[in-house]
Amino acid sequence: MASKLLVFAFCFFSALSFLLQLEAAKSHSTINPQITVMGMVYCDICSNNSFSRHSYFLPGVEVRIDCMFNAIAPRTAEQISFSVNRTTNKYGIYKLEVPSVDGVQCARDKAVRSTCRATLLSASSSACAVPGFWSTSDQISIKSKRANTCIYSLNALSYRPSKRDIALCGK
Repeated sequence: MASKLLVFAFCFFSALSFLLQLEAAKSHSTINPQITVMGMVYCDICSNNSFSRHSYFLPGVEVRIDCMFNAIAPRTAEQISFSVNRTTNKYGIYKLEVPSVDGVQCARDKAVRSTCRATLLSASSSACAVPGFWSTSDQISIKSKRANTCIYSLNALSYRPSKRDIALCGK
């Protein structure tokens, strides 16, 4: 049940971001795609590697995002790589807006292989500071041909308390 709640929350935030990107794309018509990389960080209160009813999203967490995009050029295969740090907002969400990159056609070409990964850098609360899921391994790519928009939704990252609260979580 808890894992279903986490998946639902993640899909909800991904869909919300997607809709916001669609609106932004309507007002900014571009040839190259707009790329958004996003994910969330939560406190796994029960230390069970899932989002439970006692879990909560963590604001102020510093996350490192590493991405590699393969660009399509007429005679060469180019790679564009970068790393940035972002801090989660009050809802535990971190987000990176990548300006359009010449040759990167993630919204139009399924053969383009691009990857992003996020890693926890620092906790925002001493009450929930032990890394749980500290690095992402998978992403969900949402592509829209009409709006020329790509969203890379990364798996959720988590911290947990140093001691499990048996009163809340049971044995």
